[in-house]
Amino acid sequence: MFRAFTHLTVTLAVITTVAAVAGCAPATGTVSGTVSGTVTMAPDLPGAPAGGGALPVKGSPAAAGAALEGTEPPATATATATATEPNPTVAENAKPGDPLWQATPRGGEHEIEGYADKVSVLPGQTFRLRVSTTAAHYTATAFRMGWYGGAGARRVWRSDKLPGTVQEPARTIPGTRTVTAAHWRPGPVVDTADWPEGSYLIRLEASTGGRRFVPITVRSASTEGRLVVVNGVTTWQAYNLWGGRSLYQGPGGFEDRSTAVSFDRPYDTSGARLFLDMERPAIEVAEHSGAPLAYITSLELEDDPHILDGARGLVSLGHDEYWSAGMRRTVEDARDQGVNLAFLGANAVYWRIRFASTPLGPNRLVICHKDGRVDPTTDRWRVTEPESSLTGPMYTCFPAEATYVVHTPDSWVFEGTGVRRGTSFPGLAGVETDEVLPTMPLPRPMEVLSVSPVDCSGRPTTAHSAYYTAPSGAGVFSTGTMRWVCAMRGSACGHGVTDRAGAFVRAATTNVLRAFAEGPAALRHPARDNLAALGLNPVRRAGDQVRDRARDAAKNRVPMSRWKRHRAGHRPAARGARHDRHRFTPRNGHGRRP
Repeated sequence: MFRAFTHLTVTLAVITTVAAVAGCAPATGTVSGTVSGTVTMAPDLPGAPAGGGALPVKGSPAAAGAALEGTEPPATATATATATEPNPTVAENAKPGDPLWQATPRGGEHEIEGYADKVSVLPGQTFRLRVSTTAAHYTATAFRMGWYGGAGARRVWRSDKLPGTVQEPARTIPGTRTVTAAHWRPGPVVDTADWPEGSYLIRLEASTGGRRFVPITVRSASTEGRLVVVNGVTTWQAYNLWGGRSLYQGPGGFEDRSTAVSFDRPYDTSGARLFLDMERPAIEVAEHSGAPLAYITSLELEDDPHILDGARGLVSLGHDEYWSAGMRRTVEDARDQGVNLAFLGANAVYWRIRFASTPLGPNRLVICHKDGRVDPTTDRWRVTEPESSLTGPMYTCFPAEATYVVHTPDSWVFEGTGVRRGTSFPGLAGVETDEVLPTMPLPRPMEVLSVSPVDCSGRPTTAHSAYYTAPSGAGVFSTGTMRWVCAMRGSACGHGVTDRAGAFVRAATTNVLRAFAEGPAALRHPARDNLAALGLNPVRRAGDQVRDRARDAAKNRVPMSRWKRHRAGHRPAARGARHDRHRFTPRNGHGRRP
């Protein structure tokens, strides 16, 4: 997880200026790697241009000029539905896109900003915008995000010219220090008739030139027979610093943070920072894969325990850290009924949260005290119920900047990539990484796919990608790295990630999505357990381990070092954070967050 807003800004600075993903078809070239990691793979499309331009389309001069020398041109992926009925995702992405969807320039800090009074709506339902602008007039334009031949979005609606108004400043609720703009006057009502299901950005455009986004999801009424893409809105809100506070910091630092954050306010910076950085590239890959897709948010996992009934799989995107008990039970129950799960980031299911109502509706307040002494229901999941029982690998390192090393090249996940054991991709393991820990509850059989050595600020650790299969037949894939989604952009991701790595990640992701769209993955791709061969066999009984970790958590409440404030602008860990002495030892007298 990110520990500071400033870290999020610095670490993602490269990708926040990039608006397009570097292609989505599985690579048809090969990766020929030695142990030192020499690779020759042709990406299907070059990296997105800096500044947020659209992708060069396959076959264009720009794409041809960017192709790696000496490689065959890749074939375009064939979009095929897994159901007998027509695939609406394929039909939707055959429509013309609009490459000029970006919200640049942003203009002044408060030149224009807004939010929606609903996090998600069903097709045909309405929602209302609440907008503040210093301009005399503004317009709102809705874009559905997807593949669209590389354009990345399609415009579905545009408002007439609307009168601008400067709304009252944000208010802070005492006690929880929650920032809210619920008192803003309502703006236009937006009707989603004829809007297909999907992830949307509403672009607000001030007459003075400034632009900001408002995200909204047009969710699926049924997920039966489809892969379910989940917008991680609880994590978006946890990091949202609009109005001066998030779950990580306030004007006075960590101790002045909010302990509850509200959806009744705009998002900071572009208005859709975490969506653009951690989710949009994966959505583009998913929509290009040809798999039939459904869309929901974290809130539907909380609200409806049957939302995944009949689904083929669930896709958790690049940063999905904040989970309520209801969210987790819904997903675990689905897995136990044969629904596949793909975790495309790292540090998933880390903080436990709960919801409450705001003046604008139920479940619009996310509560997380981050201290079990204050509220045991909003602490780390691993204190009493380690997330590894769901995700497999679990978070162990920040900051991580490491090379991703393939361990099991003959896995179906890597089919068609040509990788060999030891093939490596610099920069792909980071900025947070997950590890298979034998002292934690682990589903079996589990197949470790990558073993990447990581220097975690002087502490050696390892990042693992892994795949396990459940008794229900469900397959669960975890990348073990938060940079997986960013790397879909190829070299535009930065951090030493190459276009070859981008092609590898897109191909592997497409393999996972297409396989998971066919139903319980264990029927065709049973996990080949290799934990014993890697020295990762569980060393303790899961029940004893959970009890011992809960005991140690209560005893090891030590202040956290502030050094992370100065490392890439990263947020210091919470004071009173629990030290996991089963695995880590204090450094310089300070505990480290597990």
